[in-house]
Amino acid sequence: MKILHTADIHLREYDDERWVTLKELIEIGKKEKIELFIISGDLFDKGINAENLKPKIRDIFSNSGFKIILIPGNHDKDSYKSGMYFGEVKILSDLNSPFDEFKDVRIWGLPFEPIKGEDIFNKLQLLKDNISPDKKNILLYHGELLDAFFSRKDFGDEGEERYMPVKLSYFKDLNIDYILAGHFHKNFNVWVLKNGGFFVYPGSPVSITKREVGQRKINIFELGKSPKEYVLDTPHYEGVDIKFDPFTDKEPLEIVKECFINLQKNAKAILTVRGFVNSEDIGISEEELVKQIKKISSGKSDEEHYEFRDIRIILKDDLFKNFIEKLKYTDYEEEKKKQMREIAIKAMMETKL
Repeated sequence: MKILHTADIHLREYDDERWVTLKELIEIGKKEKIELFIISGDLFDKGINAENLKPKIRDIFSNSGFKIILIPGNHDKDSYKSGMYFGEVKILSDLNSPFDEFKDVRIWGLPFEPIKGEDIFNKLQLLKDNISPDKKNILLYHGELLDAFFSRKDFGDEGEERYMPVKLSYFKDLNIDYILAGHFHKNFNVWVLKNGGFFVYPGSPVSITKREVGQRKINIFELGKSPKEYVLDTPHYEGVDIKFDPFTDKEPLEIVKECFINLQKNAKAILTVRGFVNSEDIGISEEELVKQIKKISSGKSDEEHYEFRDIRIILKDDLFKNFIEKLKYTDYEEEKKKQMREIAIKAMMETKL
């Protein structure tokens, strides 16, 4: 059995980037011939989004050729009221009522609730007598793994509150083969459980905030095998950090052009330009250089930070020129020489600029 696992799509509007991403995931599921499509919470950003998008969700979740199962997350915990129809999808809102339609796997859902760790631990212990040893057991979970070293920012715009916190030790005595989790947006992460099973965060399949940097991923794997990241071609942010160095032969604008040529087509750059330039050598001022960079990045960047400095005055200074000449004939590695040049430039800037 092949399974696709994702989470934290945070749908808001029909046909926006997040909606198009969901459609892409459905198509990937068809192409990969999966049997099970799992969304581990926060399909919707808010309850009102679920209500508005419900007719369209019915269409996209129908006639896919595979089973779709989801659990409520902290953002859409109130979206799935009894009797509401979202199409051919199974919503696991009760830990005691697993999905049991496959002969070789049983799927349990631990949806988001505003409860503390000890309460979650007690809930999980109730599974001991119900988990079937003759099947693969999958638990869907939406919350925060305390064993992981995450920044609070890695969960999107969630503030400082703890969300359904668990530890890997909570699952030690349970015969769970896969914990397919949601809530952590930033990266694809896997932990191995004591019993040989896996705890997996796939990360958001589309950038929800500017913190989700880099190509997004989902988890596609064969039942009984390790989780496997699947790289997506969906909208995302990409950090582009450029550092100018007047001691190299590369022209600043050529460096910028190369970076944007190599930018993945669905990426929006968060651009930072650092370092130093010699405006006399390149023949344009700081102001004109920024204008030219903005032309190159137009339509391809979402945020820009210009931190570079023109050091033409320092480069003409006799003391600095003597230092550079002596540094040239030392036995230091090139990286060490570069560091020493930067220290000297910053020291001269304190007195010259």
